[in-house]
Amino acid sequence: MHPKEGFTYIMSNKGRNVFYTSVTNSIGRRSLEHFLGIGGTFSSKYKCKYLVYYERFDRILDAIKRDKEIKNRPRQWKIDLIHSVNSNMKDLAEEWRNTEMK
Repeated sequence: MHPKEGFTYIMSNKGRNVFYTSVTNSIGRRSLEHFLGIGGTFSSKYKCKYLVYYERFDRILDAIKRDKEIKNRPRQWKIDLIHSVNSNMKDLAEEWRNTEMK
């Protein structure tokens, strides 16, 4: 059996001052769930609805390893990581949601 792919991702709130990092096997589905407020207590409480960063891995175990690495880094390191690929911290899932919700 071939291992499933995985994604490590970071969600943020409207002010982009709270960050939530996690892992999923479906970035499109999971980002939509966050946007709709379905899921984790922390992300719902702090309204982390916006996908600002993600990485894709061939194996879910590699995504889990990366998630742990990111979670153990300081806040500024995470912000720098996001800015390295998304300098304006725009919502990377906005276009996907617009397609899914039509």
